[in-house]
Amino acid sequence: MFGLNSCATIPKNATAVTSFEKEKYLGKWYEIARFDFKFERNLDNTTAVYSLNKNGTIKVVNQGYNTIKKEWKQAIGKAKFVKDERIAMLKVSFFGPFYGGYNVLAIDAEYTYALIAGASLKYLWILSREPNIPDDIKTSYLTIAENIGFDTSKLLWIHHDI
Repeated sequence: MFGLNSCATIPKNATAVTSFEKEKYLGKWYEIARFDFKFERNLDNTTAVYSLNKNGTIKVVNQGYNTIKKEWKQAIGKAKFVKDERIAMLKVSFFGPFYGGYNVLAIDAEYTYALIAGASLKYLWILSREPNIPDDIKTSYLTIAENIGFDTSKLLWIHHDI
């Protein structure tokens, strides 16, 4: 969520959601699980809020609490679709011209739970509209990720306690 590599692609064997509805995706999401990487290191209580910019891109506001420094961290970026807006392949930037892949691999019909991948098998997130996720959704998303080639044993399970 906070920063991705500079190539706007999707992992091999992964498929982005089609018939995607960006308006339904907007709003606040809680990060349930993620792979550890430098931009989110030591963060808990992480959330992402998506809204529309006037130019049609998506404003991204990521926030998390650094458990070591005992302070909130926030990153503001923008996302845009790689191709058609009905295909959930986006690229996101928090650092000027550098974009990274943001791919919705699975989402439920109500847009309550989502499985997100970056451009490679190094980036994976499970998101929810609530600070938790039902076991059946969790199991389903883990299976999808493992079938693509993600090592889900490396997921960090995020605490939402503030």
